[in-house]
Amino acid sequence: MPQTSLPDRAVIAVTGEDRVAFLQGLVSNDVAQAAPGHAIWAALLTPQGKWLADFFVFAGDARLLLDVEAAQAAMLVQKLSRFRLRSKVALAEAPELSVSAGWGDAPMPPGTAARDPRHPQAGWRALLAEPPPADATPADYDRHRLALGLPAGSQDMESEKSVLLEAGFDELAGVSWSKGCYMGQELTARTKYRGLLKKRLFPVTVEGPLPPRGTPVLREDGAELGEMRSGRDGLGLALLRLPVEAGQALRCGEAMLRPAVPDWMNQPG
Repeated sequence: MPQTSLPDRAVIAVTGEDRVAFLQGLVSNDVAQAAPGHAIWAALLTPQGKWLADFFVFAGDARLLLDVEAAQAAMLVQKLSRFRLRSKVALAEAPELSVSAGWGDAPMPPGTAARDPRHPQAGWRALLAEPPPADATPADYDRHRLALGLPAGSQDMESEKSVLLEAGFDELAGVSWSKGCYMGQELTARTKYRGLLKKRLFPVTVEGPLPPRGTPVLREDGAELGEMRSGRDGLGLALLRLPVEAGQALRCGEAMLRPAVPDWMNQPG
């Protein structure tokens, strides 16, 4: 029953009576769907529709809790606070809470916890003052999410450059297409409905030494198809130009990559 704390994550508390409406106009998913026992996954974009940060939104007692990358927490509080204007809302980091994750047959703990909304096999996440005992490591969790092809924020996306659909936010329940306007919505909708997606993240198996992030991915004829993003222990994600043939041999540094199309991904044309 694998479960572990995730020390590279932090928690932001959003309080005040306008907290739902405030976030609703800023992030990619429907914040009103966050409820006790049900989290959502969402992203904050630039006005031009490029990724800045993504996070899980939990509904707590009279507050929303954001499960975010620890390295992005201060930046996210600062950027979101700029939009408060007259909204009755406050944002602050909540260092008393830590983030845990469990998968497989690990039982979800009581308290602020919910299933990871991205994939049925992703497991659960919990924001607790006293995390459950760990019987796995963060590296184990990283291998788990790589095996499912799930992106990990700044490890797989580039600030002010990446487009949400490149990282599977559509299929992984990270975008609401019906909730109304939010910052960056225009580019996100245009990319989907006009079929403008040119590249996207694919899970890859790595045969050989793990290439550093940013290493070019080449076809056998030397043509560049994309670049390596995150990886560990023979698994990884690579940003590749469409179309991609599952199982084809691609060169990346001293390694060979073989992309796969996971069960949740709409087969690109």
